[in-house]
Amino acid sequence: MIIWNSRIRSTERLLSLLAFLSSRLDIPVDSRSSSQLPILNIAAYKFAELQNLEELRGQLRSGCRERGLKGSILLSPEGINLFIAGDSPAVEWLLGRLRSIPGLKVLDPKISESKEQPFNRMLVKIKQEIIAFGVEGINPARHTSPRIAAKELKQWIDEGREFTLLDTRNTYEVKLGTFAGATTLPIRHFRKFPEAVRQLPEKLKQMPVVSFCTGGIRCEKAAPFLEREGFQHVLQLEGGILKYFEECGGAHYEGECFVFDKRVGVDPALQETGSELCFACQEPLKPDELLDRRYVYEQCCPHCFKG
Repeated sequence: MIIWNSRIRSTERLLSLLAFLSSRLDIPVDSRSSSQLPILNIAAYKFAELQNLEELRGQLRSGCRERGLKGSILLSPEGINLFIAGDSPAVEWLLGRLRSIPGLKVLDPKISESKEQPFNRMLVKIKQEIIAFGVEGINPARHTSPRIAAKELKQWIDEGREFTLLDTRNTYEVKLGTFAGATTLPIRHFRKFPEAVRQLPEKLKQMPVVSFCTGGIRCEKAAPFLEREGFQHVLQLEGGILKYFEECGGAHYEGECFVFDKRVGVDPALQETGSELCFACQEPLKPDELLDRRYVYEQCCPHCFKG
């Protein structure tokens, strides 16, 4: 997990001022500098049995850096997980390169735009798992639970169907927002998910359960684990919260969605919110918490303040 330090965003204010002055003084402003060309942010994962990881790592790292891409790519024998941002030609190159790899031909990224580059550097790492879970025998490349599309989930909620919406994310993510009425778990890391599931009421095993997370990757392991634990009707939200935002907006969702880059949170329109991370304790802070007297820039926040 990559957590970035809080910072003061002054660039956009400066560009707005320059644009205003140029309109008054007839001074041209470079189109890229005035944010006419947005940064594309892509998030994607795919469970597939990958080989030659060291060679692939070197090729992707050099190719991404040459094209100015930033973010992270996790490679594993079980698949790939990536969060990347850059201009359109560079992103298209990366997707083309990845789709040429056996097992990754069908790679469907979630795409959003931002005015600034949300990552500081380009990392390509090799891990044992692309999403740390630590449970033997869960192999999404061979078995995943049935999926439910975002629009179908919205219809279920609209109709008032009886089922459980299970948030598989960590508590600091849930803090920024989740579906209305969702069941959440007291976990700070996905590795704690199995233990938390075993504490859920037995009656939930008899009713439909729809698991969800940010982009869908955690549910690829969480949902089969639920099946193993005796839950009889398990579905996973296809594409996660971000796909739901893309197709259904904020219907039945309260708040924003935590993301693992400098944006911190995005709203149902997939636009950056005003949330930040505490420099000291890395707790997500909503705009109202940034106004709290206990919040001191790059020092502390209401959660770690020691008065």
